Amino acid sequence: MTEKLIQDACDDTCSGTEADVLAVQEKLIGEAAATELADLFKALGDPTRVKMIHALLQSELCVHDLTVVLAMGQSAVSHQLRFLRNLRIVKRRKVGKTVYYSLDDDHVEQIFVQTLQHLKHD
Repeated sequence: MTEKLIQDACDDTCSGTEADVLAVQEKLIGEAAATELADLFKALGDPTRVKMIHALLQSELCVHDLTVVLAMGQSAVSHQLRFLRNLRIVKRRKVGKTVYYSLDDDHVEQIFVQTLQHLKHD
């Protein structure tokens, strides 16, 4: 193990590349956007929420539908939906007393589908 660590270390002190690091730094994502992006990926870091998003990718569903699809209690489903709504990943539409949930926009769908395709890529 120690031998492997020694092999991975540089023999010389790194003096950087020829990249324009100041230009990269100027274009670097801002703190607020970085936090929002990290929060989005945190939301995708939970298998239950991933399954919920995948279900909503296929069809607009009410809370009851999601409890059946995910085999979860209504309270747990509602909690996860609230979390996803706060991050603008899902939206709701009320018809009478029934609330239907769907993905917030095409960007959420694209992120999800692209990530799935990446995982299946050989």
